[in-house]
Order: sequence, then structure tokens, then C-alpha cells
Amino acid sequence: MTNCTDCVRQPSRALLSNTATKIIAVFAAMTISACGAAPTPLFAHYQETFGLTPFMLTVIFAAYVVCLLLALLTTGSLSDYIGRRPVILGALLLNIVAMAMFVAAGSPAALIAARAVQGFATGVATTALGATILDTDRTNGPVLNSVTAFMGLTAGSLSAAVLVTYAPAPEQLIYFVLAAITAVEAAALWFMPETAAPKPGAMASLIPHVSVPPQAWRIYVQLTPVSIAIWALGGFYFSLMPSVVRAATGLHLPIVGGLVVAALTCSAFISVLFVRHVSANKVLSYGIVALASGVAITLVGEHTHTIALLLLGTVVAGAGFGSTFSATLRLMLPQAKADERAGLLSAIYVEGYLAFALPAILTGLLVPIVGLSVATDTYGAVVIILSVASLIATLVSRADA
Repeated sequence: MTNCTDCVRQPSRALLSNTATKIIAVFAAMTISACGAAPTPLFAHYQETFGLTPFMLTVIFAAYVVCLLLALLTTGSLSDYIGRRPVILGALLLNIVAMAMFVAAGSPAALIAARAVQGFATGVATTALGATILDTDRTNGPVLNSVTAFMGLTAGSLSAAVLVTYAPAPEQLIYFVLAAITAVEAAALWFMPETAAPKPGAMASLIPHVSVPPQAWRIYVQLTPVSIAIWALGGFYFSLMPSVVRAATGLHLPIVGGLVVAALTCSAFISVLFVRHVSANKVLSYGIVALASGVAITLVGEHTHTIALLLLGTVVAGAGFGSTFSATLRLMLPQAKADERAGLLSAIYVEGYLAFALPAILTGLLVPIVGLSVATDTYGAVVIILSVASLIATLVSRADA
């Protein structure tokens, strides 16, 4: 017995069960996220090795996001047309290529190229894996799609920080490990059942576009401000937060910056699990308050050079990040039909990753002009303002309903 009514059986090939497919897809989505987080603890090492400025760090970061967005815009709904399996396998193989490029990287240009390939692989994989998880478990799919990214980001940033600090070959080992894991997952998913019936229009779907079903537009627009706030916070942590931690505490070990970044994603993951049975509307309100409060505490920790406050604020903000992200997915994804899921996920992630990248890039430009501390304060203030505005808009919308 299965709960996947959309599966398209292919008897010519041995298949995984739907449950096994879901589990491996979840782990593959986690691995893709872990790969995206892995370079962050290495940024300080790259900065010293190649003499990178804060702006160059954000350029390397931006290469990942720009190519991820390009993939979402062009291939975001491709798996709705040609099936999940070929898209997933192609993305995982491309991710292995990216890991090999990181291993061989010997210049800033090589790092940018590796990040670009990695970003495209992530964009292709994100919606196809997310849609597969929804196909095989409609009940828990939205929650699973909420936690996979946070679990992967936590595992990637922590494991990379540990290996960079304590293991040999810090510039290569983490990428070898992630490439091997990706290869195992690709081999397993070769035997997955196809969960989306192929249909005409694959070439037309590659024209850059976002696809929000008409019935989902109202809630999508309503949640846009808070989506921008949470993703902008994530972008700052994964581009400049290790530099902020070093400046605020004087601690230069990669494990310290990695712990702060992991604290954000780990608390986000835990919060998603704790609130999964609570009303999405309640979760959204509580999450917004936690997000704004956590950012404020973090800014105090930065000014007082207190690592404990930096960690506390990060944990609180992470709880707000996770619960808010979970609530937005729980409110939006059920609006989509089976053949609209990948397209809607694409639209959600396009908006999110634009907010993930653009504010961080602008901040990287500001740092040499106004200093890291002022740039951090400005960034945090904008996130708080967006959060408060979103809370007010949400309460007004409910009062009018």
C-alpha cells in the first residue's frame, strides 16, 4: 500500500518503494543544502589565501545565488513535464562536478566558477526533490520540505567547520565527503518510481518564468514581506556573519563562526518540528516576533563583543526563521495542484533567494565605506522593520477576514 496517487509506474525497471523514495529524497535534499553551506566556514581561509575583500566574498556568494535563481527560473517546473527522476539525477551529477571544482580551486575565479555550478545544481535539485517529497507524502510533505534545508545547512556548516579546524586538507576534505554522499544518493534514486506523468511543453517551460497558481496569489503576496526578511537574514549569516563573529570576539578559529551559523539553522530546524501541529497562522505570528527579537539580541551581542549574546540572539532568530518559513510553506503549498507543485516551489524559492543574495551583496559594498559594524546594524534594522511590518499586515488581514 502507498499514499502516492500520482506515481507513474515503470515495470521495466526495479523500483524503490514510495516510502524509500521519500526518505532518500529527503536525505538528498539535505545533502544539496549541506553542500551550499560547506564553503561558509572556509571563507576566512579563502580570504587569507587569496586576499579577498568583503565585497569579493559576497561576489563568490552571489555567483551561487545567481546561478541558483537561473536554474529555478528555467528548470524550476521542468520535472512537471519530463518527470522527477531525470531532473533529480542530472542535478545530483552536476553537484558532484561542483564538488570536484572546489577541490581543484586555486584562485578566486575558480571559486566563483565552482559556486556557480553548485548554485545551478542546487536550483535544479531543490524543486524536483521538493515535488517528489510532496508526491510521496502529501500529509507531511510541506513539513519535510521545511526541515530538509535547515537540517542540511546545519550539517554542512558544522561538519565543514569541524573539518576545516581540525582535519587535514581543509580545502578539499569536506568536498570529497559531500561528493561521495551525493554519488550514493544518485545511485539509489536511479531506482526511484516516477511520480510525475510526463506531458508536453518541456521546452516552453525552460523560458524564464515563475508560476504561482491563481488560487495561491493572495496568500503569496501577503507573505512576501516576511519571506524577504527571513531569507535576507539567512543571506547575511552565510556570507558575512563569520567576519562579524571574528570582529566582535577576536576569535579566528573557523569552528567559532561555523557554530554561530549552525546555531541559526539548527534552531530553525528544531522550531519547525515543535510547531508542526500548531495552526500555521499562530506559528506565523510567533515566528515574526521571535525573528525580530533575535536580531535585536544579536546586535547587542555584536556591540558588546559577547559571544553568548551572539549565540542567544542567533538561536532566537533561527527559531523565528524556521517557524516563519514552515508557516509560509504550510499556507501556500496546499493551494497548488499536483502539476503545479514544482512551479509554485520555484516561485517561492526565486523570491527567497533574491532576498538571500541582493541585501548581502549591497552590504558587502557598504562595508568598506561605513565599516562592518554600521553595515551590520543597518542590515539588522531593516530585517526588524520588515518583520514588524509583516506582523502588522498579518494582524490587519485577519481582522478584515
